[in-house]
Parts: sequence; C-alpha cells; structure tokens
Amino acid sequence: MTGHSEDAFLDGRVRLSQPVRGFRSGLDAVMLAAAVPARAGDEILELGAGSGVGSLCLAARVPGCKIVGVEIDPNLTQLANDNASANGLGKRVRFMAADVFDLPRPLRRSFDRVFCNPPFHATEGARPPEARRARALHDEGRLPDWLATGVKRTASGGTFTAILRADRLRESLGAVPELGVSVLPLWPKKREPAKRVILSVRKGSRAPLKLLPGLILHEKDGRYTPEADAILRHGHALSLD
Repeated sequence: MTGHSEDAFLDGRVRLSQPVRGFRSGLDAVMLAAAVPARAGDEILELGAGSGVGSLCLAARVPGCKIVGVEIDPNLTQLANDNASANGLGKRVRFMAADVFDLPRPLRRSFDRVFCNPPFHATEGARPPEARRARALHDEGRLPDWLATGVKRTASGGTFTAILRADRLRESLGAVPELGVSVLPLWPKKREPAKRVILSVRKGSRAPLKLLPGLILHEKDGRYTPEADAILRHGHALSLD
C-alpha cells in the first residue's frame, strides 16, 4: 500500500499497515494493551486508536472481548478497520471516526475497560512539521481532559488505563480519582530514570495509590529483558494488581 509500511507485533500474531509518515505506534501501544486487565466478554473502549495497534494486540491476547476504538482521523479509522479485518478480528474490533471529546451517542455509556495512549507532549517546544503527527503527539493543554474522559466512560468496578510521559505524572494524577490508582514505571534500562509510566484507575475502589516496582525494558546491550520480551513478543499480560 503506497505510503504505508507493513509491521508485525506480538511476534507476528498481529500484522498491520501504518502510515510511513505521521504518528506510528510501537512499544508504547503494545505495553498499554498488555496492561489492560481484560477478560472474555468485556466491552472495551480505546480513545485515540490510531491505526489500531493497541486494540488489535489486546484482542489477540484476550479472545472473546469486544473493542471499539475512536480515532479523529477518518483515514486512520479506515486503515484501522482494514487492519482488523486483515487480522481476522473485524467481528470483535471496530473503529469509529469521532472526536474523543464529542463521542457519538452510542458511545456515551460505560465500558468495562477504557484505555488510551493520549497526546502527552506539552504545547511548548518544537512541533513535528507533519500535521497528523503533531496532533497525535501534542496535547494542546488537554491531557487532563483525555484522562477525565477515560475515567468518565469507565463502569464502576472497571478499569481505565493510560500510558504517559513520566514527567507528566503529577499533572495526570490531578485528573483522576485519588483512590484506586496504580502507577507502574517503565525503566529504559537498570538504574535509568523512567520515561514512561502506565497509570491504571479501578473506578470505585477505595484502595490507596500504589507505586509499583516497574518494568525494566532493556539489558545493558540493548536487548529486551526477558520480562519485556514476554510481553512484546509472546503476548503476556502486564499486571498492575
């Protein structure tokens, strides 16, 4: 397909097309999908689905769940639906072109699981010259709104999960409930500061905030650690319980 690359995830269990230019999903989307504690029968909402990497990796890991992804770019939405069909997941995973902050009426309800990889770069600083990539990466000051929307669409007892820049954790915690929150750092290598964190909210929980031990992604030589490899290649879950 012109202007697209064919990429493989979960050791080839998920294969899909992504734009060569613009925002491209990778490790963040796979880690996020692994952290969603979905079960068969769950109804799941992804906010900002892109070309569908997160939803399709989650559906491949959890047979029987149903996912709807929301993506503002109609071209990416069509691509994501094509990717779902190509992976034999079109009956369980579908994508809709819509604004996360103005969801169509059928999606203005509660879901068992909600997850997102929101734009999390602040508005200051250099912006990518490609407009779609800029929109996918820069939050225009609305990162708290993404998180609040995700929590709002989560059913009582369900979970909202997001992957974020570590240096925006304090701001993010102000947008979610005080209780029922778990934070898992993703360390690039041992003894290096985390660049990403996974934030999970169990709606209605009275448990105090938990800062979890975290996951080291790479060995000294750059190879994935066995723990990261189990998630990225073998489709294991990433537990935040």
